[in-house]
Amino acid sequence: MSKPQFVGAAIDDARHLARRALGGAVCQHWTVRPRHIAELIGAAAAAAFVIPIVPVPFAHAAGCPDAEVVFARGTTEAPGVGPTGEAFVDALRTQVGAKSVGVYAVDYPATTDFPTAVEGIADARTHVLSTAANCPHTKMVLGGFSQGAAVMGFVTANAVPDGVSPADVPAPMPPDVANHIAAVALFGKPSTRFMNAINDPPITIGSQYLAKTIDLCVDNDLVCDSSGRSFSAHNQYVETGMVDQGVAFVANQLQASWAADGAAPPPAGGSAPGPQPPSAPLPLSAPVTAAAPPALAAGSAGPISHLPSAPLTPPGPAAPIAPPPPTAPLA
Repeated sequence: MSKPQFVGAAIDDARHLARRALGGAVCQHWTVRPRHIAELIGAAAAAAFVIPIVPVPFAHAAGCPDAEVVFARGTTEAPGVGPTGEAFVDALRTQVGAKSVGVYAVDYPATTDFPTAVEGIADARTHVLSTAANCPHTKMVLGGFSQGAAVMGFVTANAVPDGVSPADVPAPMPPDVANHIAAVALFGKPSTRFMNAINDPPITIGSQYLAKTIDLCVDNDLVCDSSGRSFSAHNQYVETGMVDQGVAFVANQLQASWAADGAAPPPAGGSAPGPQPPSAPLPLSAPVTAAAPPALAAGSAGPISHLPSAPLTPPGPAAPIAPPPPTAPLA
């Protein structure tokens, strides 16, 4: 067959596919339209000069990661997650094995015009709700540094702060969203003293997130330490090892959450359990008691409620059962 005839045959094949597509054929992720038909024809003509048959690739939606870090950078840091966020994400990826870790940088100004932080609260909230709906098995980690820590702290709030109009700020997230959030890591979160100085309400972590939150503050940090005097200390979270401390806490939270979602191991000497019906997502933290837990001291990660405090002691062997006494023979 000559080259023009070969090209014509390829185009005819593509047109045949196009006629079938017009009948309503739908690809896995997109519907075939006239524009797509033209692209198919063009691809067929180009491929005719290379190899006789070339499969046409179709677009696939990006998969959901096993975990995703939603991080808000500090004041005046360049767009992205900032140096503290980058160090945190890089270290976390080394602690979760083959699990994939995605990253979302909260989009907000991060300037000294602190009231604009509400834009970060709205952006983070929108992304968290979207991820919970579209990637329900992704474990989210909320994190932030400095002003970003304030942003993420407000994202977890159960209620609008006193003195703030609900019309001016995003509504609190629905309580069940907490089931999709494995941990919260805050670095240099502004203290009540600092928030009062800039005429903003204090930051209160929502009750559903207290047990899964680590709130780290370098000693004498002017921003987060209520008696701090050093602003240079505010930029020492990587050097002081507090980023690694936060990573260790978050990695434990993630591993516990994945373990809770996984199948239970088969009993010794028994068979593996059969498939179980789907259920609602498991809570990622222990129930919070009425009394709020004491605040974490600087440099302290606190206990992980999901992990047993001591190994369980296996039961001892059962006592042997004595055989019944012999019965008298029948007369």
